[in-house]
Amino acid sequence: MTSSSSREVIVEADGGSRGNPGPAGYGAVVLDPVTGETLAEAAEYIGVATNNVAEYKGLVAGLKAARSLFPDATVHVRMDSKLVVEQMSGRWKIKHPDMKPLAAEAGRVFPAGRVRYEWIPRERNKHADRLANEAMDAGKQGRQWEPSDSTAALDTAAARNAATLPPAPSGPPGDATAGAARARAALATGAGSTTGAAPSADPGPGRTGTGPGAWPGGVARPAAQDDGLFAAEEALTTPASGDFEAEAGAAAPAPAPAAQSASAAPAPSGSAAPAAPGQGWSAGPDMSAPATFVLLRHGETALTPEKRFSGSGGTDPELSAAGLRQAEAVAEALAARGTIQEIVSSPLTRCRQTAAAVAARLGLDVRVEQGLRETDFGAWEGLTFGEVRERHPEDLDAWLASPKAAPTGGGESFATVARRVAATRDRLTAAHAGRTVLLVTHVTPIKTLVRLALGAPPESLFRMELSAASISAVAYYADGNASVRLLNDTSHLR
Repeated sequence: MTSSSSREVIVEADGGSRGNPGPAGYGAVVLDPVTGETLAEAAEYIGVATNNVAEYKGLVAGLKAARSLFPDATVHVRMDSKLVVEQMSGRWKIKHPDMKPLAAEAGRVFPAGRVRYEWIPRERNKHADRLANEAMDAGKQGRQWEPSDSTAALDTAAARNAATLPPAPSGPPGDATAGAARARAALATGAGSTTGAAPSADPGPGRTGTGPGAWPGGVARPAAQDDGLFAAEEALTTPASGDFEAEAGAAAPAPAPAAQSASAAPAPSGSAAPAAPGQGWSAGPDMSAPATFVLLRHGETALTPEKRFSGSGGTDPELSAAGLRQAEAVAEALAARGTIQEIVSSPLTRCRQTAAAVAARLGLDVRVEQGLRETDFGAWEGLTFGEVRERHPEDLDAWLASPKAAPTGGGESFATVARRVAATRDRLTAAHAGRTVLLVTHVTPIKTLVRLALGAPPESLFRMELSAASISAVAYYADGNASVRLLNDTSHLR
């Protein structure tokens, strides 16, 4: 028998709430790190509680089970709750009053130096998840879970495999480490350095495209491509979807190549163009964790379903009742994923309200960033696309034809917004390297970030659907490359 002083064990824990808050339970399992053998299981129905409280209670139970087996062991805790892992690792503050005592209790079970925490994807935490659900099922029947109820031992083989495999890439929706880590690891060993791979078109944060076809915002424009996401006819006839908030591009024609060149503008004067980043997989890609921006469009306002222009120069409307429900739904979804580390919001009310709902669920603060505000639509604020067409037809045609044209009455052009958004992107990526940040903002800033990351031409703004309270994500690497990982996810609203 291995002495307890040299013994290491794995604790996997989980908790769940059917309603959040609602009937809740937790599960925890102690595993042998070499064989994956189940050494102990624990589960309990805890009544009405939140997901996070149940997860913390599962952690405490798992640590206590490990201590009862090996009082002097070192413990490797693996959980799919980013919140618990980051808070117990000391990287995130614990603000919620229900979680502070549970975190303190977990911290007292073993000395801090003998416990390390790792986030794992939910699919690698099935054993503890099954135990938590068994506990909730027992509570529904008016009783407590008993060890004889457990069927989680059926997952012993899966647990053994998980114990012996290296950690899988982790991250939030859109985190590039999740989608590209294996490819990057192959590149590090030379296995993936294939010549002729498609280069990255986006020079990325801090890089400036110059010469013919450059457009403000620092990205060299590639030749226009049909990416197959939308048929051309669909792009021209799809009804507006609000808060662009009238999604003016529904009627925007795709410029001919000559028009694209005519609309191009040089990079802002006075800015030196640094050396271009390595492009393509064969150029020695950055292996460090990216700055990942999870891009959340605010919930609906009264103007959104009416498809009226609603920018930063209008009435600054609040969220409607539907918008408040959307904000709560997205907050619950992001809390379940547990990957957001910081929150940054546009200064406009609808974004700050949406950000506040998420922040309350995650226990985070919200920082306001002026550069994330929506376009100023000038005299078009509050009007529908049809009303603008009727009142200002020539100005509207010019706006649709050129990113340098501004709305009537002194609004912002897309070129102006692109420069502002790119500068904001550069500041935020520099400040949050390796972290996952929620940016709560608007249609134009989100579409602009996606467009710049793809190296797409300005008219691509008119070919992206972006629903209220939708989630998109872009990862930014230190070598200047960017990766779009998610666009217009609304699964949390269904």
